[in-house]
Amino acid sequence: MKILVVGGGGREHALVWKLRQSSQVTALWCTPGNGGIATEAECIPADLSDVAGLRQLAQQLGVDLTVVGPEQPLVLGVADEFARHNLPIIGPSQACAQLEGSKVFAKNFLRRHGLPTAGVYGVFDSASDARQALGAVQWPVVLKADGLCAGKGVLVTESRDAASAFIARAMETCEFGEGGNRLLIEEALTGPELSYIVLTDGEHVVPLVPTRDHKRVFDDDKGPNTGGMGAYSSDDIISPELDARILRTIIRPTIEALASDGLTYRGFLYFGLMLTADGPKVLEFNCRLGDPETQALLRRCDFDLADALRATAAGQLDRVKIAWKSGASICVVMSSGGYPGVFDKGQRIEGLGDAAAVDGAVVFHAGSKLTGDYYYTCSGRVLGVTACGATLELARKTAYEAAGRIHFDGAHYRKDIGGSKVEFAKTAELR
Repeated sequence: MKILVVGGGGREHALVWKLRQSSQVTALWCTPGNGGIATEAECIPADLSDVAGLRQLAQQLGVDLTVVGPEQPLVLGVADEFARHNLPIIGPSQACAQLEGSKVFAKNFLRRHGLPTAGVYGVFDSASDARQALGAVQWPVVLKADGLCAGKGVLVTESRDAASAFIARAMETCEFGEGGNRLLIEEALTGPELSYIVLTDGEHVVPLVPTRDHKRVFDDDKGPNTGGMGAYSSDDIISPELDARILRTIIRPTIEALASDGLTYRGFLYFGLMLTADGPKVLEFNCRLGDPETQALLRRCDFDLADALRATAAGQLDRVKIAWKSGASICVVMSSGGYPGVFDKGQRIEGLGDAAAVDGAVVFHAGSKLTGDYYYTCSGRVLGVTACGATLELARKTAYEAAGRIHFDGAHYRKDIGGSKVEFAKTAELR
């Protein structure tokens, strides 16, 4: 197979790294890629909002399969563009991608099909109406910008002032662009969160091992939300009974509901869940793999990913044998100082070779640029230091040992990724 991976972050580096291991892959490209990906695949510049350009690139390269990492091209209809030209692609149609592209669409879908989710106070097109609604809610509440906001369009708060300020940022100063033109206000659920990702061809569903993402920038879940500061997976993250319940009450009914709406979902579907006292409920959908969940997931992947993706594109996922390495994995994100706010770029990265020498560690690049013989930072999230081990503690020890060998000015990373395992132990008794 000749494969094109679309995207340029840590998730795409992990995909390239895993696809490279397949004996079936004879050529591998990534667009636009990054400094680290360039050592494992040929990187080609591209505008990810130009879906026709991406299709033309796939045709020029003669690829057998395209794998889409980020949400933007999916929401813009890249899968439909490829389908019109009979080009196999991993990613849902534009209609299905509305599950991520519009929080209001997703909420209406969940409520229409009776799937467990948070209650809604209202959907608002004006800042004044949204502020007025705050007088009739039970605190805390969740405010969500309707469209894509790079992971920053959600606020959970107990403060009316903070909620009002978020409304202003979204709808008056337009900090989130068009994504903030409409707001959803809903009840806040309580409990530990879980990232549950599946691969589906529209009929057959293969669940990936569950993971947990750490969104807040600082230890102990403090500070503003980010695109993700780390993630982990382990054999005991949830009980087998809870896993079966999630599949029975949420995953399979969602795929069936999409089909009943005339939508065939083909690709990765991410369920952001809250494990409440009343059972698991859907917080959000993503129409692709999570980042940094992918880095942790693929360190435990013990099957031929290229073969599984080819079967998915062909509607033959039922023939694929899925296996996972036992134990645990973890990804620690190293970010630029100041992230998720204003941050410096162009800092030279030192110690990558020393980190790679740590047995069991792999460093995925998310925001690096290779200039000459050196790597330099070029984004907020720079590296994903990833490891697996027989236990979560062993995986954590390996990842943090490797992270400690890497240096660049302003480097910041959380020291407690995977440290909330006790939350999942408590919820393991949920049935």
